[in-house]
Amino acid sequence: MRKLTVLYDANCPLCVHIRHWLLAQRRLVPLALVPAASWEARRRFPRLDHASTLKEITVIGDSGQVWTGTDAFIVCLWALAEHRPKANWLATPAGRPFARAALHTASAWRQAVRTEGGPEGAEGPACDDQCSVPR
Repeated sequence: MRKLTVLYDANCPLCVHIRHWLLAQRRLVPLALVPAASWEARRRFPRLDHASTLKEITVIGDSGQVWTGTDAFIVCLWALAEHRPKANWLATPAGRPFARAALHTASAWRQAVRTEGGPEGAEGPACDDQCSVPR
């Protein structure tokens, strides 16, 4: 695995916060963070169901692998130096319920705070993997 692309909801304050957090972490695998259903996401992954990427986290590997939901959450942690051991545990039968619960909680909060509109109608990318991380 040489690179992962994380599609995140740019209209969700939690997702944007997690994007910034991911970019601030030491990574074992480079991460490109691209707004879900944006022009840039559609350009990079024309065969992907972009409407579904707005509903749950989606991660794409450099060989075309696609992870969604709990698996995508675990893969994101796996890419981070400090969190790889935790990701390995979350991928086990003992850890998986905790990963599902964390994702379920984040999803419920996300639905409560997500703003309307979105990158679908935008002409260009809202903020791709080149955007800066706030300090």
